[in-house]
Parts: sequence; structure tokens; C-alpha cells
Amino acid sequence: MSGAGGEAVAEKKPLWTLAEVISATGAENSPRLPDIDARVTGVSIDTRTLESGNLFVALKDVRDGHDFVKAAFDKGAAAALVKRDFDPDNADPRLLRVDYPAVGISTEEAPLEALRRLGREARNRLSDEARVIAVTGSAGKTTTKEMLRACLTPLGKTHASEKSYNNHWGVPLTLARMPADTQFAVFEIGMNHAGEITPLTKMVRPHLAIVTTVAAVHLEHFATVEKIAEAKAEIFAGLESSGTAIIPADNPYTKILVDEAEALGARVVTFGTIEAADFHRSGVEHGQSGTGFTARGNAPELGVFEFAVRLETFGQHMVRNALAVAAALTSIDQKPATAMIPLANFKAPGGRGSRTKMAVNGGNVLVIDESYNANPASMRAALETTALTSRATHPRRIAVLGDMLELGEQSESLHKALAEPIEQAGVDLVFAAGPNMKHLYDVLPLAKRAKDGWAPTAAGIEAALLATVRAGDVVMIKGSNGSRMAPLVAALIARHTPATVST
Repeated sequence: MSGAGGEAVAEKKPLWTLAEVISATGAENSPRLPDIDARVTGVSIDTRTLESGNLFVALKDVRDGHDFVKAAFDKGAAAALVKRDFDPDNADPRLLRVDYPAVGISTEEAPLEALRRLGREARNRLSDEARVIAVTGSAGKTTTKEMLRACLTPLGKTHASEKSYNNHWGVPLTLARMPADTQFAVFEIGMNHAGEITPLTKMVRPHLAIVTTVAAVHLEHFATVEKIAEAKAEIFAGLESSGTAIIPADNPYTKILVDEAEALGARVVTFGTIEAADFHRSGVEHGQSGTGFTARGNAPELGVFEFAVRLETFGQHMVRNALAVAAALTSIDQKPATAMIPLANFKAPGGRGSRTKMAVNGGNVLVIDESYNANPASMRAALETTALTSRATHPRRIAVLGDMLELGEQSESLHKALAEPIEQAGVDLVFAAGPNMKHLYDVLPLAKRAKDGWAPTAAGIEAALLATVRAGDVVMIKGSNGSRMAPLVAALIARHTPATVST
């Protein structure tokens, strides 16, 4: 292949070839397959984002991917992984049929198993020098993953989970999309039931495993928070030999995490706000453009050392996430003082603290978008961060809160308990959406309840919110993903002219 000047240009290595896909998955292919060595440019489970040359995997989840095989081919898919009995009269040679009865995999789950096998092969083909990091926790997973991506990308070819692809199909999909020459890989691993993390971490086989925090989430499925800690500790089960477990030092459930990591032979590194942590902050300065902090680290190769970090994000929880990142970077022989410089331009992911400033009637409104998800710990963190905004520039603080889901029998008491951090944060006005948030709304002082400020759904408070917001307000919007708070963020932004965007 030649460039414009006649110089030879190396052809980019494909993600996979069809032959490699067939070998990894054990798929049955038609003898009429046009080109066994055809290039596969990517792996997709969604025809809306599928690109020409992608492999389409027909998963059955909310919808059955087999219903979209034709659409995938119409968009140029190189092939489609389908269950063996899919449309038996369809002789399209691009169909790769899979079935795994010998290992107890149902016909419906066969394409997912094929994706898992492709993911395992992707992990197997990484070089011995590559470093793989897995991240879990009750909050902060995606932000920590994205911080790591920002820091590692300048150091070498980096691959990381898209969005929050952290579940039973998201992890193998992220693996399957990983190029063979990846030098750093970062995987987010989530759960809402015991036993979900173990098979995922064993697929990822990380060299480092981070638990960001353990808190009261998914109580609908766990009897106690201790059980949640045990489920999070499953991430250590996949650690490579002599792997490193990075654990919060100041969590009530630290001992559960440390004991499990040490029982598996992992090296334990801790982070947090207490001096006993291997990585702890020694000073924090919150400004209008972000957060700066100094920290002290302790590593066998470096001894005790100090470093400073600048974040274009806000809040103590962001500092904690950054300390976990510092511990991870040090564990792969990088110095935080230099490797974390990219965080000075790191913007919080959408729905996780991103900020939009809008021009309103000669002033401005600051919208803090925390709409992606919520639990009691992350609600408190978001309220504390809202309190960091200056009264001089934003004299009125508005909290727009949606239901925290999957809290089981403790839901009512945990929602009511938010009244205290709301008071501590100096929130002036509260909008609430959902039956669980009604418990909170009813115990708030009348002066803090916005007019028409509660409704069974987020959509029900939109008109009142838009009518209430004025220049000088800071509006923090947060709720579990199922509470559908994100449209409120979009409605506010659509209503006004963006002034600046920051995190």
C-alpha cells in the first residue's frame, strides 16, 4: 500500500479475521463464506451503531438480536454470530452458527457464550508486557475508569470500557473489541447480585483490581452491606499471579476486602483520607475551576513520596477516585506527579458530575448533571459537592432528586435520611420525583419544598422546575438511572443558552 508521496504505508492490522473469529468461538461457517480471511473491523451488538466490516453478535437481552441480522447485513456487517437453529432455511454464507450443548449452554445463550469465548481469546493474545486493570465499587467505577484512561493514553495504546459496559455482556464485548497490540486495558465490572463479578474478572484476568468504595446499594438483593463487600471482593478472584488489590483504607468494610485479597495472595495497596493509607491526601483546595490536592504515597520501589494533582472536577469523592488512580499508576511503575497531569483537563463523564453553565437573564445558571445513577453514598457526595459552589456567584442551591432504586426494605428510611445532608449542604430548594422520594419530600421543612415540587415521575416536575430556575441558581440533578432524571438536564439546557461548559 502506498501513500500520496509514493512511500509504503503499513496496512492497519484488523481487529480480527473471520478465520480467527471462527477459531475462537467454534462457530460453524458455510463452505460458501466468501473470504475466510476477511477483515473484521469491530464487534457490535447494536445495528444502530454498527459500522461496515463489523461482526454482529445476535444477543438476546431486552430485544432479540436475531431480529436485526438482516439490518446488520444491510449496513455492511462482515458476518453475524447467531444461534444454530436461527432461520435454518437462510443460506446466507455470512451467518456463523454457534451451539454449546456439551457445556450446558442453552441455545438462546449460545451467541453470548460465543462473545465470551471471543473475549477470552482477545485477553489471551495480549503481550506479557501489557497491563490490565479492573475497577468495581458501589460508586465511582466509571469516573475512575475514565481517569485511568486519560492518564494511560499518553503512555501507550490504551483500551477501556465504553460508557458503563460492565455487566454480563458489556465485559466480554469490551474484551472482544480489544486490539491485540493494546498496552494498557481498563475494565469496569459491576454487579447487583452475588456471584456476578467472579466470571467477569476471571475473563478479564487483571494485574490490578480496584474497589472504589463499598456502600448501601442493591439492598434489594443483599441482606447486609457486609454481603455487598463480599460480592465486590470477588474481583480479586481473577487477579493474575502476584497481582495487586487496591482498596479504600477508610471504609467500614475494608477488612473484608483486605482479608479476601490477602487470602488470594494479592499485594494490597490502600488509599483514602487517613494517614495509615498507602496513598492519602494531605491537603485539598476547592476552586471554581476544579480541585487541587497534595498527597503522600508509599510504594516499595519508591519509598514515601509526595505529589500534587490538579483536577478539573469537583468534590471529595473525585479526590478519592484520583487517589485510587495514583495507587494504580504507581503499581505499574508510573510516577503520579507526571502521569496524572492529564487530569487537569479531565471532564467528569455525562451524568456523573458534568457541569453546564447557561446564560439566563443577564446572569447564569450552573447545572450539575449527576443523573446517571444514585445510592445513599453518592447522593451525599453530590450534595457535598453542590455546597462547594460559591454563594457569591450562585446564591441559591436547588437539588432535584429522583428515587434511589434497589434499596429493598430500607428504602424509606434511606430516602428520609437525605434530609440531613441536604441541610448540611445549605440546599435552599428541593424538587423530588418518585414514590420513594416522597418520603424525603414530606419530612423536609416547608420552606425547602419547591412549589409543585414533587410528582410520581421526573416528567411530572419538569414544568415547575423550568418555571422556578433563575439567574444565580446552581441546580444539581441526581437519581437512579431508572428514575429518568437525565431528560430534566436536557430540558434545562435546551431552555437556555449555554455560556460555558466545564466539570
